[in-house]
Amino acid sequence: MRFQSNQIDFARFPLVPAVVQDVSSGTVLMLGYMNRDALEKTLETGKVTFFSRSRQCLWTKGETSGNFLFLEDIRPDCDRDTLLVLARPAGPTCHTGATSCFTHVRPADTLAGLEGVIRDRVLRPRIDSYCSRLLDAGIERMARKVGEEAVEVVVEALSPDSRERLLEESADLVFHLLVLLSARDCSWNDVLDVLAKRRQKACSRKSKVESRK
Repeated sequence: MRFQSNQIDFARFPLVPAVVQDVSSGTVLMLGYMNRDALEKTLETGKVTFFSRSRQCLWTKGETSGNFLFLEDIRPDCDRDTLLVLARPAGPTCHTGATSCFTHVRPADTLAGLEGVIRDRVLRPRIDSYCSRLLDAGIERMARKVGEEAVEVVVEALSPDSRERLLEESADLVFHLLVLLSARDCSWNDVLDVLAKRRQKACSRKSKVESRK
């Protein structure tokens, strides 16, 4: 059933906390507050909207920066006085340019932030952006760049004294792969889902073998 604003008891709690989480990475992006109008506008437009306590008005995240939070799902907590908002960020969430408004960044958050930047270039190409130019060049060019970077990784892996170059070329490979995935409407999280399913199958086979012993 689609989430509805009446699932929150706004008569008791006119303003409720809304924790925003990246639906792909699970990264907590920010904390805002919603009243009934903010929640209904979020549901209506698909762009996460809050109630500003300082300005006493509604504001849609990204309305000035362009870094919108596109709604995927909303879930109330057990007491119906707090919201978990699952969203896809179009660029950095924090006004400082960081992925999250919370300062502790894990490696997975860095990857999610990079995906956010790439998604932003898909939506809003920039003439000064290598990523935008690569996306504009088409799938064939992107696929060829992934192949070229993969070869560079192999070359550096076979060199005994090239640890730093191996890491740099690996970073280049991951970046170009993320661009290619984004162009095909896929994400790193989709890749992780495939790996998780493979592991689940492997564990299931191992369990069946052990049960026969």
